[in-house]
Amino acid sequence: MGDYTASPLPAPASGPPSNVTEAAVNGLPTADFFDFESLLSVQEQRKLNELRAFLATEIAPYAGEWWEKAEFPAHILPKLAALRLSAPAQRGYTHLFAGLVIAELTRVDTSIATFFMVHHDLFVESLYDFGSDAQQDKYLDDASNLRTTGAFALTEPAHGSDVAGGMQTTARRVDRDDVDGGTYWVINGAKRWIGNGTFCDYMLVWAKDEADGSVRGFIVDASLPGITRTRIENKIALRTVQNADILFEDVHVAESDRFAGIGSFVDTNHLLRGSRIMVAWQAVGQQLAAFDVARQYAVERLQFGKPLARFQLIQQHLVEMLGNAVASMGMMVRIAQLQEDTYTDAQGVRHGGADMAQVALAKAYCSARMRETVARGRSILGGNGIVTDYRMAKIFADAEAIFTYEGSYEINSLIVGRAVTGVSAIV
Repeated sequence: MGDYTASPLPAPASGPPSNVTEAAVNGLPTADFFDFESLLSVQEQRKLNELRAFLATEIAPYAGEWWEKAEFPAHILPKLAALRLSAPAQRGYTHLFAGLVIAELTRVDTSIATFFMVHHDLFVESLYDFGSDAQQDKYLDDASNLRTTGAFALTEPAHGSDVAGGMQTTARRVDRDDVDGGTYWVINGAKRWIGNGTFCDYMLVWAKDEADGSVRGFIVDASLPGITRTRIENKIALRTVQNADILFEDVHVAESDRFAGIGSFVDTNHLLRGSRIMVAWQAVGQQLAAFDVARQYAVERLQFGKPLARFQLIQQHLVEMLGNAVASMGMMVRIAQLQEDTYTDAQGVRHGGADMAQVALAKAYCSARMRETVARGRSILGGNGIVTDYRMAKIFADAEAIFTYEGSYEINSLIVGRAVTGVSAIV
C-alpha cells in the first residue's frame, strides 16, 4: 500500500519534508507488510491507486489546514463523487476493497473518511437496504453522486450506547383528510454528535413511535421548519467533521418519507454492524498513517550524529507499530471474507456474514492496537509529535474519536463477553 507522509503544513527544517513518498525511504517495504492488497482483483487495485492519486493531490496537502480551521472542504465533493466509490459493495466491488477504501481515506485524513462513512455507509446504504422504490428514485442518484449530502441522526444528548432502550426522540402519526397525502408524522426530540449535521441536505432520523414504542426511521429534509442545528465546538479530534446538536420541535414529515423497511432497532443494528466494520477499518488506516510518518521521521531525523532509525529502541517502536497494524489488517481481511459469505432466503432474511459479536471484537481489538500504535508514533517524534506542523499530532488526536464512536471499547468488549459466556453484563 502506498504511503502518505506529506506534512499538511510547512514543516520546520528539522522535520520531515513537505512532500514525501515511499520512494524517499529507498524502496523499503510498505506498511502492508503481508501484502493483503494482493487479494484484490486487478481492477480493484487500479481503482485503489486512482483513489490514492486523488488523495495525494486533493487532500493530503490541505488536510492539516482544514483541521486547524475546523472547516469542511465542500469544494472537493464533486471530485470525490467522480471517483464513483459511493457504497462500493453496491457497485459490485468486494467488501475487502470497500474496507481498504476507508483505510486509505483515513490514512490521509480521518475527517474526510468519517464524512464518507456517514454519508455513504449509513445514509446511502440505508436507502439501498430500506428505501422503497419511490424513495430510491427520489433520493439515491443525487446522494450517491454527492449532489446532496446525508447524515445519520441516532445518538441523543442523554443516550449513546444505551440509545436502543432509552431513545427519547418521538414520532407521532397524524391522519388528516385535509392534508396532501393524508398522513404525516410529527417528530420531537434532540440528537447529538451528528456528523455532517450542520450542512447536510437530508438526515436519516431515528425516533420512537408514540403509539407502540417501535423504532422508526425517517428521511428528513434538514431545512424543514422546526429543525435547529448547532455546530459542536472545541473538539480535539475530527475537527474537520461538522458534528451537530440537532433539535426537532414539531417537525412534520410526510408518510412517503418514512422508511417502510424499518420497524425496529434490529434494522438499526444491521446498519450499525456495517458502519462498525468501517470504523474498525479506520483503526487500520490510522495505524498505517502513524507508521508512515514515524518511519519517515526515524529515517531522516538526526540525533547524536545519526538517524533515529539507528537506535534499537526506535526500531522496537516501529516493529511494534507494524505488528499492530498487520494484525489489525489480518483481522479485518477475515471480517471482509465473512461479509462475502452471505445469502438472503425466500423470506428476505439475511444469513451468514460477520455477526455483531465478531464485528465488536474487531472494532475493540483494532482500536486498542491503534491507540498503542499512535502513542508509539507520537513518542518517536518527541516534541515535534505534539505540534500540528507535523502530521503525527493530528493522527494521535483523531485516534481518540475512532476509539470511542461506533461503540466504545468497553461496550464492544461487553458484546463479545456476552457472546462467549452467554451472560450479559450490559443490562
